[in-house]
Amino acid sequence: MNTPSAKSKQASKKRKAPLLLRVVQTAFPVAERWFPALARRFFITVFFTPLNYAVPEKEKAFARKALLFDLRVEGKRIQCYSWGEGPLIYLVHGWAGRATQFHKIVAGLVKSGFRVIGFDGPAHGRSEGRSTSIQEFEATLRALYAHSGEPEGIIAHSFGGGAVLYAAMNGLPVRKLINIASPTIGDEIINTYLTTINGSPETGRYFKDYVLRTTGKPFEAFTALHFIEHLPKPIDLLLIHDTDDREVSLSHALALIERYPQARLYQTSGLGHTRILKDENVIEECIAFFRDRT
Repeated sequence: MNTPSAKSKQASKKRKAPLLLRVVQTAFPVAERWFPALARRFFITVFFTPLNYAVPEKEKAFARKALLFDLRVEGKRIQCYSWGEGPLIYLVHGWAGRATQFHKIVAGLVKSGFRVIGFDGPAHGRSEGRSTSIQEFEATLRALYAHSGEPEGIIAHSFGGGAVLYAAMNGLPVRKLINIASPTIGDEIINTYLTTINGSPETGRYFKDYVLRTTGKPFEAFTALHFIEHLPKPIDLLLIHDTDDREVSLSHALALIERYPQARLYQTSGLGHTRILKDENVIEECIAFFRDRT
């Protein structure tokens, strides 16, 4: 477990919201009141459009140590990174994330004799695109499998965890998966977006109706709680979650375990949603999980 000082350190290092997001947070409630139809259409756009956060210098330096290669996925160039040699592990980052956020985990895995490949998802990091979807992340994973082979396992953060389970539900072979701070509950996922831009429950209900009209499926059919119940083959699944995660609460991991009791849960405290990717105990847990090949 981490000390209270780690929690205060987390608070002091919060990601500063991009200027565009701060403008939207101010303007969206006004638009909802006076131009509700326009606001709802804008919310749909926002839901599928990741924000870009500044990349720390440490991550830029770590990217320069990688073997770089590109994939072409549905007309978009996807930036991929490879580090080390040995049994293969894939990384799948979260929404508005990037592969180099895993740099501490990558360093630990490489030191332990693994090869690690990550990618910047469509419309993320150095990859092309302005908007994306869980379907495009699945297509990227399939392209990566075709290019580099089936991995020993996958580590996913946040939205990336749902994307991997979605692909697995659709037949992508996934033997071992670590989901770190991954959302699972449909209503909570929508509420997170609404909270981020100061949106109202009415907009959330409109969005759920929109998904049903356009796909013929309820929004819940695109969440990890649905995917986990429709896997063609079982997965060795480890959930890592922090009790102080304010973006994706621990309830998401607990809900998934209710649906998939064979999953294991490793809890941390004081790390929040992103610092969890740099914690030494978390890194050791990941390494041990992949060393155990039974």
